[in-house]
Amino acid sequence: MISLAPIPPSSGRRVLTGLLGAPIAHSASPAMHERAADALGARCHYQLIEVAGASRDELQLLLEGVRRLGFAGINVTFPYKEAVLDLLDDLSPGAKAIGAVNTVVVRDGRLTGHNTDTTGFARAVRQLVEASGRGPVAVIGTGGVGKAIAFALADLGVTEIRIFDTDRAKAEHLVSLLPAGQNVAIAASVEDALRGAVGVVNGTPVGMSPNKGTPVPDALLRSDLWVADAVYSPLWTPLLLAAKAKGAPVMTGRDLAIYQAADAFELFTGLKPSTVEMGIAFDAVMAKRYPATNAA
Repeated sequence: MISLAPIPPSSGRRVLTGLLGAPIAHSASPAMHERAADALGARCHYQLIEVAGASRDELQLLLEGVRRLGFAGINVTFPYKEAVLDLLDDLSPGAKAIGAVNTVVVRDGRLTGHNTDTTGFARAVRQLVEASGRGPVAVIGTGGVGKAIAFALADLGVTEIRIFDTDRAKAEHLVSLLPAGQNVAIAASVEDALRGAVGVVNGTPVGMSPNKGTPVPDALLRSDLWVADAVYSPLWTPLLLAAKAKGAPVMTGRDLAIYQAADAFELFTGLKPSTVEMGIAFDAVMAKRYPATNAA
């Protein structure tokens, strides 16, 4: 990440942040960021900026508003993580390498793009990767979050990354971006990607409410294959429920959501938030929204 001068802590400080994307009404980010600020004696208003189908010109106008209206920064989610790249003033080395941005920091009138999906996912999945001997991992999907997941796995030293996307050209592009020396393969199918893998990660929106689909056929799941999903709405996706039924170790989107939010909050404010407090806020949102399914 680009090193930003720290903003000194200040009791009662007010911060304006937000999220750009669509659909985002389900987002737990407002609750997490606002509770984190409260715990630090600051005040944060986290504004949802839901705009569907924005053109390049519209995105540029939205970002100019973020620059001028006093935002400390915003998060960016589907479908704009790649679209905003060349509309920013600067990119962190990580965001530039990945080709996707999920966090935009406003500092001294300049917009700098970062990717805390990568740092957040690395923190979330480390234990599963280490417990499975850093063996081959399949990544399904090569959009903004899929790219971040692949880079995180490379940083964690997995022996091989198996990439599958229905658009092979996108998979080939991701391979070209990954660090030199990383053992990576493009899979012809999900079945091909999972053959001999110790883990699989869903980096697609498949399974996100109201979608009831799964990116991995149930028949391919097994007890010695750990399964992670970047989707957290619902927390227990059809993929994770099927994997759990097979006795597989699973990771919901909870930890990724919390850790990427914590890293973004620190970039916005210069303050280190409590992931415990952010987790409490996240869990409260999920319990209210999915009281039955999240108890899986």
